Amino acid sequence: MMSDPATSEIPSGDPFALFSAWFAEARKSEINDSNAMALATATSDGAPSVRMVLLKGHGADGFTFYTNAHSRKGQEIRGNAQAALLFHWKSLRRQIRIEGTLTEVDAATADAYFHSRSRDSQLGAVASDQSRPMADRSTFLDRFAAAEARFAGGAVQRPAHWTGFQLVPQAFEFWLDRPNRLHDRRRFERESPGWADTLLYP
Repeated sequence: MMSDPATSEIPSGDPFALFSAWFAEARKSEINDSNAMALATATSDGAPSVRMVLLKGHGADGFTFYTNAHSRKGQEIRGNAQAALLFHWKSLRRQIRIEGTLTEVDAATADAYFHSRSRDSQLGAVASDQSRPMADRSTFLDRFAAAEARFAGGAVQRPAHWTGFQLVPQAFEFWLDRPNRLHDRRRFERESPGWADTLLYP
């Protein structure tokens, strides 16, 4: 049955529930990294930057990812907690934009996720001065070998600057491809105690 072109296929209601439904479909249809998302941050004076990160948790409390807080994005987050996420799933011809404020996860949460990663990933996090210049790749590999020797036979200690951040949404925008670029868009904005939403021109 063909859909009615005069009716929005993006329902009104709860944006978290809609995200979960779309994300579950993407987990089945995307070949690689269905949890990949673009993270846009900015310096305290408004200079923007964007990069891909991996979503590691989501729910009604927000969207969580992990990183080195000494990296460029980490420094920007600590200087300006406003950020935006973008999910784009080509297999579904859908995208979701999410805007909000970032807060740091607690140490126990960061520890739990850090130790769920492969041991080499843990050692890589210890060895890396993420985003900082290095003389050559062998410098990083030497630091990795040193970390491997340091923690041989024991648990790898999470560096204090390796942590997680959670984006608490203030707005969602869902986009769905339609023929002839007559796309479907709906924006949700937080209102106490719930969400207001409206359709947008494509």
